[in-house]
Amino acid sequence: MSPRAHRRGPPVVFVVDASVALAWCFADEASELADRILDQLEHDEALTAAIWPLEVANGLRTAERRGRLDLADLSRVRELLVSLPVQVEGVPLDAALGEVTELARQLDLTAYDAAYLALAARRGLALATVDDRLRRACERAGVELVG
Repeated sequence: MSPRAHRRGPPVVFVVDASVALAWCFADEASELADRILDQLEHDEALTAAIWPLEVANGLRTAERRGRLDLADLSRVRELLVSLPVQVEGVPLDAALGEVTELARQLDLTAYDAAYLALAARRGLALATVDDRLRRACERAGVELVG
């Protein structure tokens, strides 16, 4: 994993969720799809839901607590993640309590996953995820998938 210089300028072309970011961080969670998404960020920018930094931070903290990462690993992973051209978009309270919870209910998702799906749908963007359940929900909702 090498850090990529953060560039602004290219259009945002997809929404990325925490499952992809965590797949970049752990060898045992790596996948060809996650690698292709990381490669795509060499040329494009991504958008993500406001929950993304917290979900990723929680995944990293849990991994550290379980001995999967040490402080050097955390530093390297953090450097990679903050270097990526990923914009975080907040969700207004009315959307979180309305659109996101309704989508979560309709598709039997967590509110966290529904937030990524709602953002992709609202912005007309594809969603990058390695989460099988969320991929199936995207298909049911008519939201394009990356990869």
